[in-house]
Amino acid sequence: MLLLLMVAAAAAATLRLCPLARAQPLCRTHTVRTGKVFHTRQRIQGDRLYFSSMTTRLIKHPCKKNVALYLGRQVFLTTDNFESSLLPFSIPTSMQVGTPKVTSAHFAGPVLLLVLNQKVYIYDYEVNSWNASVGIKHPVSHLSGDNCCYSGHPSCTDISNSVFAYLHGDQVSEANIYFSDSCGYTFQKFAYERQTRHPIPVRAQGAETPECGLEQSGFVPRDQGPFGVLPAELAGSLGGVFYFHSLSQVGLLLIDQGKAMFCYSDHPVNHSFGLPFDYNGTLDILITPGQKGILIFWFEKSLLVSWNAGQLVDPVEVKEGRQIVYSSLSEAKVTIHTVAANENELAVLTQENHLYYGNLGVLSRSLVKFADQNIWSQEAALMFTNVGMLEILTPLPDSVFLAFDFQKCPVNIQAILMDPKLQVDVCKVELLQGEFENKMYTIDMNSALELTALMIPRPGMSPVPLVMVSNPHSLGLQAVIYEDGYTYDGNTKHRLNISLMQQHHWGRADPNFTSSIRRPTMSTITVDIANKEISCVDLKPLTALVSVGCDLEKKIVIQNEITACYNGILDPVALQDNYSYVIERDAYDPNFRGQKATRDLVVHYHYEQLGCPHLVYYDTPWKPVVELWRGGKFKEVVEAEYVLLEVNGLFTYTYSLTAGTAFCTAQPQNWTTILEHAGDKGLFAWDRENYVSCHTDDNKAPLRWPDVPYQILGGPTDNKVVFDQRNGMYIFFLSIVDPHYSYCRLETSFSVYVYGAFPMSVIPQESTVFLLTGAILLTVWLAYFLPKLLSTEKGLRLKGFWVRLYGRCRQSCACWQGRR
Repeated sequence: MLLLLMVAAAAAATLRLCPLARAQPLCRTHTVRTGKVFHTRQRIQGDRLYFSSMTTRLIKHPCKKNVALYLGRQVFLTTDNFESSLLPFSIPTSMQVGTPKVTSAHFAGPVLLLVLNQKVYIYDYEVNSWNASVGIKHPVSHLSGDNCCYSGHPSCTDISNSVFAYLHGDQVSEANIYFSDSCGYTFQKFAYERQTRHPIPVRAQGAETPECGLEQSGFVPRDQGPFGVLPAELAGSLGGVFYFHSLSQVGLLLIDQGKAMFCYSDHPVNHSFGLPFDYNGTLDILITPGQKGILIFWFEKSLLVSWNAGQLVDPVEVKEGRQIVYSSLSEAKVTIHTVAANENELAVLTQENHLYYGNLGVLSRSLVKFADQNIWSQEAALMFTNVGMLEILTPLPDSVFLAFDFQKCPVNIQAILMDPKLQVDVCKVELLQGEFENKMYTIDMNSALELTALMIPRPGMSPVPLVMVSNPHSLGLQAVIYEDGYTYDGNTKHRLNISLMQQHHWGRADPNFTSSIRRPTMSTITVDIANKEISCVDLKPLTALVSVGCDLEKKIVIQNEITACYNGILDPVALQDNYSYVIERDAYDPNFRGQKATRDLVVHYHYEQLGCPHLVYYDTPWKPVVELWRGGKFKEVVEAEYVLLEVNGLFTYTYSLTAGTAFCTAQPQNWTTILEHAGDKGLFAWDRENYVSCHTDDNKAPLRWPDVPYQILGGPTDNKVVFDQRNGMYIFFLSIVDPHYSYCRLETSFSVYVYGAFPMSVIPQESTVFLLTGAILLTVWLAYFLPKLLSTEKGLRLKGFWVRLYGRCRQSCACWQGRR
């Protein structure tokens, strides 16, 4: 059967808390105490940090599972999951932070970011070094970011490197928001504009992935100054700024008169706001790992959850048995102390010694209340150490040593759920697996991705698998399930075949629903079981991250079957031996404006990069054959639009078509106009991001000069390069500019040797024609005049003169030969 795409509205089911009784203790405590065998003097270097809130937070690094930060009246940083005694975390006095109060913290790739006294500081825990962030000119209180743990893919690295900094509670019209793509080392002012390109720069094909550091920031803000649509459309105070990678949107949380809602930056969700929800108190917002778009909002009296990046935010209901006891947790009269979550699980600890647990699966969002036990204290915190393993952590001061010990109370969720008193249904599925789990894939333009998953239900059960994407505006799917044999014990195996493609290319969605095809996006695909029982602790949803963007395995190659070396015109040995050639001053312009240079140019030929040049006859219109390769395999001949530029400024070539003969409806772009507005892009600035075709309605420039050369090759025209009467080497830069061919900047350089042109004459052409015409006319006149002249008396005397002169010459020659 065909599984339909699950849209965000299906993810709005309410999270339920189910209080149940249990007599058996939840966990047994033990104390971690290390390094205290001998009494040694310990000192805390610098200013001791403390957390601004009365409740605790425990922030785990999503990718480095043993790295975590505890925030409370003391702050602790661990790299071994609190398996050793620790000194309170401090910052060197040389940093001059003033009041060492932490208001926000975030792990950005390999570093820890802290907001201290409204400024951002970076601690590299691998080398034990501190730095102050650069670029923030206004007070900030909070940080937001995410971490991608799938692979070393550049898009994944960009996620981890990206951080927002802002002041919570600022009026939106006056808010100062800063963005960093260097793990917080450098920030720049971020101008929030709805329907703009996203702030993380698109990486060009072959570009190196930046590392965290002061010198690495490559983000250039689009507009400085006020926000793009403020204050006319947006009002209220700022509750947060987040990059929702699961939706490829920058989300701005607006708070106004006890209500809050998200607005988004890009089409199509920028045309409306998320649904408003109650905002009572200051909500702490937790983005769960995995880029699935799951948000948890909480403070002491409220717990809210969103499964679609804030578009729908629902309160948590309290359910006892099958009955709903409270419509929201605030009616349950409990005080939340701390919350912990991983990719698929959620735990809540209250001051009433209540511990709740639940999964974050699809359509199976229920929490189980475990038995009360004296597990709460003011310093207690929660953290997941593994799937189904929860730990209640409490720092313990030492009367002798400055280092704190840690009391741990590990909770085995699976063991507790097996108690029949909890009346938890058994899991209906024995196995759910897929090779794509926890991997990252790339779908470039006009590409598709095929995935498979295997589900084995328990005998007699009929679970319903669900396949969902977090960003249906960008990524479309089709899934088919069928029986695929039996296990050894007779269970039926069900196979899911999942086809993924850009939503734009499926042709099923309205254009007002799909993301802009020109903008790279991301989406998470998840395979889960509908209404999955809470006892399915080990049955995690299958998740993969899909980048709808540049496929870095793609490259373009120029077909080079006929070379100048093959025909003996050039010697490959000489080309490799520091070969150089001279471009005459009349043939090139170093400024690429078609003006003659003042001196000749010596060019050194790079054989390792260019190889032997392609051979082209000067009098034959020509265009290169561009091939697309992926992973070392030929894919196709590129028919998309591309442009050429001779890298040394040679202008002794033109094009066979003009703007008029290319049937342009608007004035086409050319290298002159592109280079005038190149800015920091440099010489090779013409690419898919700034190209506008002259054959589309998007180009509003009127066609004023139809006779100018049309400088775009490929696409719907048969345009070609026409060389002047000049033999020699040309080195071309080629760039694919068609924005609908690939998200990559497909570029290459290659060489051409033009032959067959005769040398240009030194005598002006007009003089040559005049002299040749005069000589022909003189010859014709003599052929007519001389015969008539010889028939007259004067002609006979002239003829006799030449006869006598000839006879005398013969006699003189004979005498001279006799003397010899």
